[in-house]
Order: sequence, then C-alpha cells, then structure tokens
Amino acid sequence: MPSNNPRKGSEMSSFEQPVEAFMASYVAAVGAKDIEAFVKLYAPEVRVFDAWSQQEYRGQDAWRAMVTHWFGSLGDEKVEVYFVEVFSTVGEELAFGAALARFTALDAHGTALRSLTNRFTVVLSKNGARWEVIHEHTSLPIDHETGTAIFAP
Repeated sequence: MPSNNPRKGSEMSSFEQPVEAFMASYVAAVGAKDIEAFVKLYAPEVRVFDAWSQQEYRGQDAWRAMVTHWFGSLGDEKVEVYFVEVFSTVGEELAFGAALARFTALDAHGTALRSLTNRFTVVLSKNGARWEVIHEHTSLPIDHETGTAIFAP
C-alpha cells in the first residue's frame, strides 16, 4: 500500500514494512555518521546507481568506500534525511520502494546550511531473517536547456 508519510525514524517491523524499516535505518545511520550501520543495510553484491561523482558502485566494499568518504567529508556537519512521498510494495522475496529523499546539512549547532532533494529507489531481497538492499538508484531531474541537475529544495 502506498504511503505518503514523511520518514524520520520508525518502529515498523522489518518483515511487514521492509522498505520503511530500511529508510528508518538509513536515516539513523546517516544522522549518526555510522559507516557500519549504513553498510549493513546493503547486500554484499549490491549495485548502486548514484547521482554523485561516480555513476555506479558494485559491491559492499565499493559502497563502503563511498560512504566512508562522504561521512568523512562532513567534518563537524551532520546530515538530516527525510523521505517523503514514499511508495512501497512487498512480495515474498523482494520489496521495492521509491521516495523523494531530502538531505539537509546541519552545522554543529543544528542550523541548516544547505539542502537538496533527489529521487530515491531501492530493491530489497530477503536473506534469511533480514532484508538487504540489492539495488539502489538515486537521481536528479535535468534542465534540458542548460543540461544541469535541478537540486530541488
């Protein structure tokens, strides 16, 4: 069933709502700059199409290197993530989710420094007792006249 509720953390069962549970864990890991918690959300063979610096990451090690660089580049800043316009569907072995993801950089005092919204899609696979992301795709719309990305607030 589609959901349009903003996500900034959740207590949902990962088996009943794996996409929403993933998003809540993603929000927590990014907010804490917790590399291990972040990487643990992804399958060893994950394939990520990212909107930043590198078009594609294959495997957990490549994704770990990306998130290590991202979190390290923040210094004292933190990032707050909100998922809105969440849509998900869950099958027995696979789950799919799509949302708009809003990322806001905060200074050490919690003041917003900059913000952007991108499109965020995930596919999760059930692996025993847990769900793991096997594919993630983030993107930004492109202004066809200028050829530049549109960083919607």
